[in-house]
Amino acid sequence: MRAEGFGVKGPRGWAFRGVDVAAGPGSLVALAGPSGSGRTCLLLALTGRMKAREGHAEVGGVRLPRKMAAVRRFSALAHVPGVSDLDPAFTVAEHLREAALLRRRFAGSPLALLRSRATRTAENRRRVDAALEAAGLDPLTLPKGERTAVRDLERLEALRLTVAMALLGEPRLLAVDDTDLKLGDAEAAAAWSMLRSVADGGVTVLAVCNEVPAEADVVVRTGGAPGGGTAAEGAGADGARGADRGGEVDRPGGADRPGGAGDADGAAPAGNGGDTGGRAGKGRTGGNAGNAGSAGDAGDAGSAGDARRDVNHEDDEEGAADAFAETGRA
Repeated sequence: MRAEGFGVKGPRGWAFRGVDVAAGPGSLVALAGPSGSGRTCLLLALTGRMKAREGHAEVGGVRLPRKMAAVRRFSALAHVPGVSDLDPAFTVAEHLREAALLRRRFAGSPLALLRSRATRTAENRRRVDAALEAAGLDPLTLPKGERTAVRDLERLEALRLTVAMALLGEPRLLAVDDTDLKLGDAEAAAAWSMLRSVADGGVTVLAVCNEVPAEADVVVRTGGAPGGGTAAEGAGADGARGADRGGEVDRPGGADRPGGAGDADGAAPAGNGGDTGGRAGKGRTGGNAGNAGSAGDAGDAGSAGDARRDVNHEDDEEGAADAFAETGRA
């Protein structure tokens, strides 16, 4: 994985920019920074789920942002709030069964349908057991085994479940958000040990954190921008998601307000005066004045139209970025 000058911008400003990353296969990459500094946006951008506005990246030999869909095919999201949330009413077994069925439907070979049902069931069971073992989750230790509802899981157990579900697809890139959130020292250590084990198995792991762990191979810090600038407030990890849901863009003054500077209506009185002078028969001079007023009207109206087209073009660009973000979340 390699990125240079990577940046994502939303309607409310830059979520992050000027980020450089260099990590080999099987690395544990810690994305550290204060809340709101763009950590989650960086996580989603590197997994092909949010389009970068500047710079470029190469993940698994695939270039971003040009081939986002290709990166999504070999990457997986574990715990990412607002994107891959668990259903509190579902049990552990139901979540694992659903993830296995989705993997077989969208990532499995069509030839697998020719196998017997017993063979397919045994294959799914093998994959689930391998994923649970890699995530360090033993259903026998849960209150009701695999029938335990997600609402009854501890924070670390829920994190292990999301990692197991993501590993069912055998990804090459795994992303985890808020890794150490609401975890004690012992639980955080256990979580990082689990992710270190996954990375040692050949899967590159991206993990957002508040405190950098000793197990990390590469540390990427967010919160700053080139030239001494900083990430826009509220447009980071959670703020940028809110911005993508439909924040309004501040438009240039006068371009969309009636009677403002640059508005065609604001120039109307001059044209009307000229036309009145021409009709009153005040001679050629009056007529010329009327024509000059009309020409001024047309010029001002053209300028206002250009201003509106510029604003609409800017809005279209911002809307395109939002559409890509919404598609990634879907």
